[in-house]
Amino acid sequence: MAALSKHFDTLVGALSPELYRYALGLCRNQDVAQDLVQETFLRAWRSQQTLRDIKTARAWLYTILRNEHARLYERQRPEVRDPHLLPEVPVQGYDTRTEAFALRRALDQLDEQYREPLLLQVIGGFSCKEIGRMLSLKPNTVLTRLFRARKMLRDRLDEEGREKQHGLP
Repeated sequence: MAALSKHFDTLVGALSPELYRYALGLCRNQDVAQDLVQETFLRAWRSQQTLRDIKTARAWLYTILRNEHARLYERQRPEVRDPHLLPEVPVQGYDTRTEAFALRRALDQLDEQYREPLLLQVIGGFSCKEIGRMLSLKPNTVLTRLFRARKMLRDRLDEEGREKQHGLP
């Protein structure tokens, strides 16, 4: 068993911001994202004996968060929201430029099967192999989804740029 309890506070401090950004990317609701991160750390604390190697704690926490997100929607129906509105994210270094807003909106429009691996790679910094283990996918499937996600983002951003050039809303 890894000695997680003596490193737990450090782990919480170090990983809370990135877990929050990942949770926000999954659920698109600030309050729910905060709750997901809290529940993730609570579950991690309660089941720390299952963590075999402290070096895998980061991926383990991401997996717990993903499972908590799935459980959330098993228990309740998600609220209906305007998919074009993204919440303001109160994190240090939040990019308020128009380009960043357009990128967040384009990300929000991606299907979950493409958005989730991309968030794990960009926010979490996980490799394709690690993402594959977390999502129960083959590494080649992860590579394909990442490629398609980036292509869809480029296409949406290019389309938005063309619309702005022609004065369309």
